[in-house]
Amino acid sequence: MAYYFDEPSRTFNEYLLVPGYSSAQCIPTDVSLKTPLVKYKRGEEAPISLNIPMVSAIMQAVSDDGMAIALATEGGLSFVFGSQTIEDQAAMVARVKEHKAGFVTSDANLSPEMTLADVVALKDEHGHSTMPVTEDGTPHGKLVGVVTDRDYRLSRMSMDAKVADFMTPRDKMIVAPADTSLKTANDIIWDNKLNSLPVVDDEDHLMYLVFRKDYDSHKSNPNEMLDSHKRYMVGAGINTRDYADRVPALVAAGADVLCIDSSEGYSDWQKFTIEWIREHYGDDVKVGAGNVVDAEGFRFLADAGADFIKI
Repeated sequence: MAYYFDEPSRTFNEYLLVPGYSSAQCIPTDVSLKTPLVKYKRGEEAPISLNIPMVSAIMQAVSDDGMAIALATEGGLSFVFGSQTIEDQAAMVARVKEHKAGFVTSDANLSPEMTLADVVALKDEHGHSTMPVTEDGTPHGKLVGVVTDRDYRLSRMSMDAKVADFMTPRDKMIVAPADTSLKTANDIIWDNKLNSLPVVDDEDHLMYLVFRKDYDSHKSNPNEMLDSHKRYMVGAGINTRDYADRVPALVAAGADVLCIDSSEGYSDWQKFTIEWIREHYGDDVKVGAGNVVDAEGFRFLADAGADFIKI
C-alpha cells in the first residue's frame, strides 16, 4: 500500500560545500582515499579496503573482466556481472586473478613442431610477444625454448618455418627454480635485462612466467588493489536462485568478495542466500547485499549477516 513521507525531499543542487582553511600540508600526496569495503570491528582493520572509493555496477554492459582489471589497476574494485553462465563468470574472475599474478601461467604456448604461422596466429589471438616452447605445447610441459618478436622477421622468413629452427633454445635461457620469490624473480629480471623470466620445477617443466612489465606496472600504479599473492582483486555478482552452484565456482576461481545483485534487496531471498554462505563458508567469504532505500531495509540485511549493503 502506498504512503507519503512527511519529511521534505531534497535535490543535489540545494547543497553547497563551503570550503575551509587549507594548510601547506594539504597537498594531493598527503591525501588518503582508502575506504573500508566490508564491515569490521572497532579498532581493527577492515578485511577488505579500497584504495580509491569506487566500485562498478554489477551490469553486463559495465563489469566484465576488462573493467575489473582497469579498476583494480587504479585502486578500486569491480563486481563481474552474474547474468551469464556460471562457467563464463568464473572464467572472467579467473582471468582477472591471472592478469597480474606476478607468477603467470602462460596462455600462449608453442611446441617445436609448430610453425611461424602458428606464432603469428597466437600473437594475434592473445597479444603476447613472448611464447614459451614446451615439448608438448602445453603450459606446463618440459621447457625447450622460447620465442619472442626478436627471434623472427616476417619479411625474411617462410610462414612454414618450424619453431625449433628459430626459437631461443633452453640452454641459452635464464630460468628460475620453483621456490623463487617474486622479489628474487624481479631482481633476476633487472640484473639480466630480461623482459620475462620462466620459472621451472625440478624436472624443467614450465610452471610460470614473471614479466618485467608487471613490475614496472606496479611502480607506476601504486594504488593497485592486490591480494596477498600480488594478484588483482575482483568481486562477483550472485543471485538468490543458483547461489549453491555459483558461489563455489566463483570462490574456486578466486573471487575476493561477492554481492547479491537485485534492484530490491529487502527480502527473505537475500537473507536465505547469506545464511547459506555463512553455513558453508563461515566468515571467510565476504558477501554484500542490496539494494535497499531506507533504514528498515538496511537493518534487515545487516542482521542477516551482510558484510556491506548497497543503498
